[in-house]
Amino acid sequence: MNEKTNLSFDDTECAFAARTNKELKKAHFLFAAMGKPWLVKLGLKLTPLAIRWRIPFTGAIIRKTIFQQFVGGETLQETARVADKLEKYNVQVILDYGVEGKEGEANFEQARDEFKKVIEYAATQANIPFMSVKVTGFARFSLLEKMDEQMNAVSGTLMKRYLAAVENLTLAEKEEWHKVRLRVLQVCELAAAKNIGVLIDAEETWIQDPVDALTILMMDTFNKDKVVVYNTLQLYRHDRLQFLKDSFTAAVERNFILGAKLVRGAYMEKERNRAAAMQYASPIQPDKACADADYNAAVKFCIEHLDRVALIVASHNEYSNLYTTELLDQKGLPHHHPHVHFSQLYGMSDNITFNLASSGCSVSKYLPFGPIKDVIPYLMRRAQENSSVSGQTGRELGLIKKEMKRREI
Repeated sequence: MNEKTNLSFDDTECAFAARTNKELKKAHFLFAAMGKPWLVKLGLKLTPLAIRWRIPFTGAIIRKTIFQQFVGGETLQETARVADKLEKYNVQVILDYGVEGKEGEANFEQARDEFKKVIEYAATQANIPFMSVKVTGFARFSLLEKMDEQMNAVSGTLMKRYLAAVENLTLAEKEEWHKVRLRVLQVCELAAAKNIGVLIDAEETWIQDPVDALTILMMDTFNKDKVVVYNTLQLYRHDRLQFLKDSFTAAVERNFILGAKLVRGAYMEKERNRAAAMQYASPIQPDKACADADYNAAVKFCIEHLDRVALIVASHNEYSNLYTTELLDQKGLPHHHPHVHFSQLYGMSDNITFNLASSGCSVSKYLPFGPIKDVIPYLMRRAQENSSVSGQTGRELGLIKKEMKRREI
């Protein structure tokens, strides 16, 4: 507990104030199911197949269970219901068009147009200050892989390696990459005009370097007088704390505000397996304690440089969120400092989100939306995450049970 603010993440009455008894029971059922690894493993195999084969009632079952828990709706308009409900509890929204894995120029152009629609919509809603994008929605995965490989073939700063990689592309690839850069630019340009923040998602390590370079270029363009663009740093990587410091140096040199969204990460098993299979050093921290230490060190670094850094603490770790408020207290800064924001995924860690909001923090829920068949990859990650993250499902279940007991249901 934070003695100065009396902030506690054990207050279940506050945590689940937005949940009806029926919704609480449904969440209990869902997290109990995700606490059974064999059931999750079976679901991960069968659900995508059931959707692809259009097995009757599959969509309806998914919609009423895991989709309803973790997704805001199938359309932008459907997210309004969730956003309005959250606003009553001073919780904001980060919108994410959750379609993944579609390739081809037509799909990339469509994705850009959809992201622009999200920005236009968010600009009409006082409760939606941010939206999220994935560069893989704009670019061919294999082109990103080639760019990353070329960047790692030379030494020097990130931008020096980026420019060298572009030069080594074929003429056709240069034209293709120009279109990728233009799509990102167009999205950021509209966001800047509409005062909506753009959070660039992190990707796998073997395509991350060109994503980082693009994001730095966008920050250099749009983050001069206000914060528009944020990069996402996965602190389960052992090189990201230093990357944060290098990005800060670039921000000082180029006179822009660094937008830093800090997460622990989403591709750990995939990264470790690939590193082992291809026999290179794993980019992942040796253990959770190291990831936690780097995450909290990154938070501290950002808090110490809030004149030049805008921080988003995107974490489900209770201590990291509490630690952030304690650092603000130590500096005599308000919890709603304009360069500090907190965020958790919709459907998870309501005890953190709603108690932070209650204490006056600027906090949001990351709210994906899209057709069920298109957001299946996102939903599968949530199911896998909740079955594999140590203590996450147990923690959620324990809090839900505590609130159900308090309500006597």
